[in-house]
Amino acid sequence: MSMKVSDHVLERLRDWGVEYVFAYPGDGINGLLAAWGRADDNPRFIQARHEEMAAFEAVGYAKFSGRVGVCAATSGPGAIHLLNGLYDAKLDHVPVVAIVGQTNRSAMGGSYQQEVDLLSLYKDVASDFVEMVTVPEQLPNVLDRAMRTAMARRSVTAVIIPADVQELDYSPPEHAFKMVPSSLGMPHYAPVPTDDDLTRAAEVLNAGEKVAVLVGQGARGARQEVMAVADRLGAGVAKALLGKDVLDDDLPYVTGAIGLLGTRPSYEMMTGCDTLLVIGSSFPYTQFLPEFGQARAVQIDIDPHMVGMRYPFEVNLVGDAHTTLVRLLPLLKGDRDRSWRDKVEQDTARWWEVMQRRAAVDADPINPEYVAHALNDLLPDNVILSSDSGSAANWYARHLKLRGAMRGSLSGTLATMGPGVPYVIGAKFAHGDRPAIALVGDGAMQMNGMAELITIAKYWQEWSDPRLIVAVLNNQDLNQVTWEMRAMAGAPQFLPSQSIPDVAYADFARLIGLHGMRIEKPGDVRGAWEAALASDRPCVLDFVTDPAVPPIPPHATLDQIEAAATAVLKGDSDRTAMVRQGLKAKVQEFLPGGRHREDRPGTEGGR
Repeated sequence: MSMKVSDHVLERLRDWGVEYVFAYPGDGINGLLAAWGRADDNPRFIQARHEEMAAFEAVGYAKFSGRVGVCAATSGPGAIHLLNGLYDAKLDHVPVVAIVGQTNRSAMGGSYQQEVDLLSLYKDVASDFVEMVTVPEQLPNVLDRAMRTAMARRSVTAVIIPADVQELDYSPPEHAFKMVPSSLGMPHYAPVPTDDDLTRAAEVLNAGEKVAVLVGQGARGARQEVMAVADRLGAGVAKALLGKDVLDDDLPYVTGAIGLLGTRPSYEMMTGCDTLLVIGSSFPYTQFLPEFGQARAVQIDIDPHMVGMRYPFEVNLVGDAHTTLVRLLPLLKGDRDRSWRDKVEQDTARWWEVMQRRAAVDADPINPEYVAHALNDLLPDNVILSSDSGSAANWYARHLKLRGAMRGSLSGTLATMGPGVPYVIGAKFAHGDRPAIALVGDGAMQMNGMAELITIAKYWQEWSDPRLIVAVLNNQDLNQVTWEMRAMAGAPQFLPSQSIPDVAYADFARLIGLHGMRIEKPGDVRGAWEAALASDRPCVLDFVTDPAVPPIPPHATLDQIEAAATAVLKGDSDRTAMVRQGLKAKVQEFLPGGRHREDRPGTEGGR
């Protein structure tokens, strides 16, 4: 039997080493589905419950494997559903290839069923490369370029294949005019800056007395070099959320996350430094970087399109973080005054004490900060973590101490709801021998996480380590937006938009063959984590948490906190009854330092 275009697509994916395609079926890719049957499901077709989840699973797979994630969907609605997950990949610079169907060529332009102008639709999300295959000879070049471009530019690419083209006999490009042959493979390379640029950067860094380093995911392959630079410069190191697993949180000079979800010592380090070194990060919130004119600054990034943004950098180094730092290190002077590093370490140690106190504050019924804090001592050394967007991301960012081989990620730039559960599904296909934990809010769980529990139930027995924990922070509130309304608009909770139903997440998990526990008392939190980590199958932990625990930004003043509490007090519903009993005092209790007078913020850099 002759090879069809659809057969060649799967063969070429196999040649590229693709093991999984996260997808959902539809008649726009019927030709590909038939080819999968002929290919004995190689590469594996991993069936999500929704195309958006398939895209998120491809993103999670790519983030935690370092390889290209591949997803597929049918024409029209299927292709549209992929978009949110693909934008998550684009904004976080993750290599993902989307393969989507299209109506037959003969129907194009005829307002046919499910006909969407996919080239126009995808030209933004797949701006580096999107192409429609209209004749067999376009393959393999189109697919090769999609794979290679996704890897080289750490971006999203898309290949659109009309349904009738999938069924054509495959014929390769010939040695002829306007034929484009192709080849496999992506060369490994590490761009490095010039010697002159390195010298200029070293001059700036050597002149600094109070050096702050900010690392992002682009520094992940340079852990030892970042540590050496920090020691040489006597610097503290803050981490963008996508770089949370770059350095161990147990290192005394690592101040933790930065930004609205960040830590107090990161905020103080940025407000007090005279020199800034940014490595592999495009952290967007300028207000959390030093004041303009306060610090001289150097940036290192592998992408020349991403340098020179966010801050007036004096020197921009375009290069791989590891190779660049190896060349920069001999130019940096050591033997510095330790007073700046000592202050950073003291501030950081004090912050972790604050986190412990905040986790211990009474709540009704469970303090969500305690849920995350209690997990720290129990984290397996090789765990993979994800967090969903919302207040859960605050606790992930501030309470979980990553170390060693631990990995963690979230939707860093798009900050979309919904990727927490599909991320860890993708992670388990990348590393079936490692435990995975997703920390998600009940809003995200209701949006799409519950459906993806069915995907977990379908595949978990294939993983050599069956542990996958979905921890739901169940506060019956879209909590992050509720607190943003209070803090920014002085508005109480608007129940029609913010209140969500209490759902029996653990019961649903048990219904489909997983484990599930509902936890309603603080004394049961640690035991629930221990039981889930010892489980012989995936487990859902339904933690009933207090919506009145505020995700306080690191720079918030006491006046702002009190204003937020007052906004809550304006409510007149039953859900704010407990607030009237003293939420204002409770919110102040969650300030860094609790009620200690010396810890209360002033107008200058308050907490």
